[in-house]
Amino acid sequence: MKRVLGIDPGLSRCGYGVIEVARPHGRAIAAGVIRTEPGVPIPQRLARLQREVAALVDEYRPDVVAVERVLFQVNVSTAMGVGQASGVVMACAAQAGCEVSEYSPNEIKLAVTGWGGANKEQVIAMVRSQLNISAELKPPDAADALAVAMCHLAQSPALVAPQ
Repeated sequence: MKRVLGIDPGLSRCGYGVIEVARPHGRAIAAGVIRTEPGVPIPQRLARLQREVAALVDEYRPDVVAVERVLFQVNVSTAMGVGQASGVVMACAAQAGCEVSEYSPNEIKLAVTGWGGANKEQVIAMVRSQLNISAELKPPDAADALAVAMCHLAQSPALVAPQ
């Protein structure tokens, strides 16, 4: 079976979601958030994020790590943190031998809802519906990460095609 680890990068909250591909559909096997404390120096926060992502990769053994690409942020400080977190995640995944793919927010929304302008609630509803998740996904970063993984599956039909 193939597994995709979706990541919604962030320095304070980094969402993750793991989808296991079982023909003809995938199923969520994990979702959550890695948190780092804002009062801690950034190098230590990035080191913690790296350890947590490495542990996820070690536990779930994904074939692919799909990461949301940051295209625009009004707050420069937030954009820097997201960029740093994204870099740590991608380096960690590559070091573990995983394929790494990046997707824009619009690509993710389009793949999950059919519309690139969907709002957060619409994305969450479709993630829950398509993955048959009855429980509420909190915080939303976990649902966003599952959406990133779903986007990768939509872009990579070979992962879900019968063999």
